[in-house]
Amino acid sequence: MAKKVITFGEIMLRLAPEGYYRFVQADSFGATYGGGEANVAVSLANYGFDAKFVTKLPTHEIGQAAVNSLRKYGVDTSYIARGGDRVGIYFLEKGASQRPSKVIYDRAGSSIATATTADFNWKEIFDGAEWFHFTGITPALNDDVAAICLEACKAAKEAGVTVSCDLNYRNKLWSKEKAGQVMGELCKYVDVCIANEEDAADVFGIKAADTDVTKGEVNHEGYKDVAKQLADRFGFSKVAITLRESISANDNKWSAMLYDGNDYYFSKKYTMHIVDRVGGGDSFGGGLICACLNGYDSQATIEFAVAASCLKHSIEGDFNMVSMDEVLKLAGGDGSGRVQR
Repeated sequence: MAKKVITFGEIMLRLAPEGYYRFVQADSFGATYGGGEANVAVSLANYGFDAKFVTKLPTHEIGQAAVNSLRKYGVDTSYIARGGDRVGIYFLEKGASQRPSKVIYDRAGSSIATATTADFNWKEIFDGAEWFHFTGITPALNDDVAAICLEACKAAKEAGVTVSCDLNYRNKLWSKEKAGQVMGELCKYVDVCIANEEDAADVFGIKAADTDVTKGEVNHEGYKDVAKQLADRFGFSKVAITLRESISANDNKWSAMLYDGNDYYFSKKYTMHIVDRVGGGDSFGGGLICACLNGYDSQATIEFAVAASCLKHSIEGDFNMVSMDEVLKLAGGDGSGRVQR
């Protein structure tokens, strides 16, 4: 029987110009769906888990289209509350070369932002579950949604469910001070913490020495101290940090580190030519959860998570549409990209 994993957050309508057109050039926008925790659920469904995504969506056709986008990839949507008036939107302009990508949010007043604790029966939702995942994007929406996250975390711990959180700081949603306050309370219930190379500094003021992400300079050794400080402060059993070295919008070096409370494990480093980087961190989270639930050792866990995320950067849209076999082949060293016949 497939292991049951719960993720909770917002799924949004993504509107993006074709190719590398800028917003001001575009005459049309392609429509897809995505969002941090929804992206993780799709990854886990693709890996064979019983992945259930929890959110709130309107009953109209756009809300149903968001539900259908998840069902298409095998995600269980039975715990999605229905109500409210709108699906949140984000506009994406893909960057190229030295021009960065841009995201513009239009999500105020979305259904999930109007949700209350009465919309979700967490005791029922966590029945039989083994893992719960959320990100720092969700409690950033407003105080009511932050309260729902806290209630979910407490219910997960009462049910004996492992809790993971991707810090995922978004400065367009809240201040560093507010993020530190809210996430500090939520992280008391978290077992596995996921962060990128900037999150710990933005949310908790824990900085890696000799690192300048704007210059693409990431001191891997400095993140050992970051991971240990996070684990010591909150009691995390594992801390995983992605390490992105940005050469340009199209070309990045990609690796990660895992601290398991005893030792530090670094993955191999990939040089990626990027098709679509949105959802890259979520695909890492999905890979990490998959590896943990499958009982991989720490080195194999970080290799699997990084390989999964590396592959996502080659796929259009938010969702990481790859199989276990594809991830395992890349993690095992087959990164040539040669045609498979």
